[in-house]
Amino acid sequence: MTTIPKVRYGIIGFGRFAERAILPAIRLSANSEVVAIQKRSLRAALERAAALGVPRAYDTPEAMAADPAVDAVFIVSANAAHHDETLAAARAGKHVLVEKPIAMDAREALAMMRACAEHGVQLTVGHMVRLSPAVRRVRDLIRQGTLGAVNHASAEFVYDARLSHRSWLTDRRVAGGGPVYDIGVHCLDTLRFILDDEVVSVRSELSPAPTAERTELTAAILLRFGRGTIGSIYCSFASPVRRSLLEVTGTEGKITVQDFTLSETAVTLTLTRGPAGQSPVTTTEVIQVPNLYVDEVTRFSDCILTGAESFSPGRNGLLNQRVLDCAMVGGGTPATD
Repeated sequence: MTTIPKVRYGIIGFGRFAERAILPAIRLSANSEVVAIQKRSLRAALERAAALGVPRAYDTPEAMAADPAVDAVFIVSANAAHHDETLAAARAGKHVLVEKPIAMDAREALAMMRACAEHGVQLTVGHMVRLSPAVRRVRDLIRQGTLGAVNHASAEFVYDARLSHRSWLTDRRVAGGGPVYDIGVHCLDTLRFILDDEVVSVRSELSPAPTAERTELTAAILLRFGRGTIGSIYCSFASPVRRSLLEVTGTEGKITVQDFTLSETAVTLTLTRGPAGQSPVTTTEVIQVPNLYVDEVTRFSDCILTGAESFSPGRNGLLNQRVLDCAMVGGGTPATD
């Protein structure tokens, strides 16, 4: 019987989200396994590790990274910690899968990329929404010319942040940004992915205006892409319902996908086409979306084991971060180097 090689993961910043989504995803991945978790309290880390059957526990990322039994780390900590934890892992020769957004700003993101390249380790940013077959179907339809010339693409993602267990979510010193960083980045990455194009200008309205201590709660962002498509993002922490919506309009048709960010569910894609002089015709497709966390872990492990191309390399995180940086100050032109 052939044994499948597995990448041994340590999870940095092990909390509710990691326990609910990331730990099970690694365990469900055929080429991955969890060997360690890290929490700020060693006692708490040891307790959770024992309860969950994880063999090792640490109270610092550095101690975990020094463990020869760990091949890669999955960083699930608060945004402000991503930079230092990635550098610590890279210096210890550990591959890094880091949650979005990649960092607090583009300067940090670039330093993370350089550190991983210098030490010969993989860096991938967890933009797992781009792995959704519903999102990939939208990209395929655009590429096939089904919509004609695409003139507008919009993405919306809102929820009630008062229900979140992340106490730091609106603390700008820890989060970097509010919904722009937390969920707006999913919208941005999805638009860049389906259009296969880059943002050349940004304008934004943030409410309330962020301060050095507190983030915005709602944001509207207007984008112009390199080939002329106008993009728009609406994201908010101040909604009574959780909702995500992706819409793309072209000269010959329009696509709408409700709940495009969801995992492990059936998503409905609606396509409306209206050739000149004819009544529009609407069709729907129901697309089953698998567990996207399992998919991202499996793909990242495949990068490590076989050298496969990353679905979201560090540079992808940097390009997103440059747009986020512009959005947080009202707009601008993202760097292109």
